[in-house]
Amino acid sequence: MTAIDPSLVSLFTVAGKTVLVTGGSRGIGFAVAKGFVRAGARVYICSRSAEACEAAAKELSQYGECHALAANLGSAEECRSLADRLAERESRLDVLVNNAGAIWAEKLEEYPESGWDKVFNLNVKGPFFLVKSLLPLLKAAASHENPARVITVGSIDGLHVPSHETYAYSSSKAAVHQLSKHLADQLAPSSITVNVIAPGMFHSKMLKGTLEERGEEAMLAPVPLKRFANDTDMAGTAIFLASPAGSYITGAVLPVDGGTATTL
Repeated sequence: MTAIDPSLVSLFTVAGKTVLVTGGSRGIGFAVAKGFVRAGARVYICSRSAEACEAAAKELSQYGECHALAANLGSAEECRSLADRLAERESRLDVLVNNAGAIWAEKLEEYPESGWDKVFNLNVKGPFFLVKSLLPLLKAAASHENPARVITVGSIDGLHVPSHETYAYSSSKAAVHQLSKHLADQLAPSSITVNVIAPGMFHSKMLKGTLEERGEEAMLAPVPLKRFANDTDMAGTAIFLASPAGSYITGAVLPVDGGTATTL
C-alpha cells in the first residue's frame, strides 16, 4: 500500500485553530461547528437562546472542545458584546463563520416592515458589525502565508429569483454576497480572507414549511445531483476554506447546491 504523504493531509488541517460559528446551535451552523470540533479546532458557538446554545455545545463537546456564547446578533451593540466576551477568553480568532440568519415569507401585499427589518438586521447588519468588532482578534491571528478567515453563509437565493415570496431573505443574501466581496478587498492587506458559501437546499427549520407544502420530489426537480445538501457538504466546504488549501481564495461565492446554480 502506498503511504499517504503527510504534507497533503496537512493541506486540509484546521487543528488548533480558534473558530467562532454564529447560529451554531442547529442546522448548517451546527453541522459546520461539529466538523471543526471533530477536526481538532477550538470552537465557540452562539445563538439567541442560551439554553439551546449550551445544549448544542455540550453535545459537540463529546467530539472535542466547544463553548457556548449566547448572543442575538441583530444589532451592532450585541455584536460588540459578543466580541468583547470572546476577547476575554481568546487573544486571537482564526476563523469566523457568519451563519446566523433569518427568513420571512409573506405575500407581497401583506409583507410587514418588521419582517423585512428582522431579516436584514440579522443577515446583513449582523455579519458586518461582527466582522468590525472582531477585527483586532482576526488581525492577531492573520499572517501573510496563513490568513485569518471570514466565511459567511449566503444562499443560492441570492444568485437567482426564488419562486417563493421571501423578498427580504433573497435580497439580504444578495447583499451579503456583495458585502463579502467588498470586505475581501478591504481586508486583503491585513491578511484576512472573506468568502461566501451559498448553500442550496438543506434540511433545516427554514426549509421545513416549503418541503411540507411542495414535497421532496418537486423540491429536488431542479437539482442536477438530485439530493439535499448534508452536514458533510457544509462542514467540508467550510473546513476547506479555513485550511491551508483555501488560503489563497478570497472574495469568492461558492455554491454548494448540487449543481442548481448551473441551471439558473
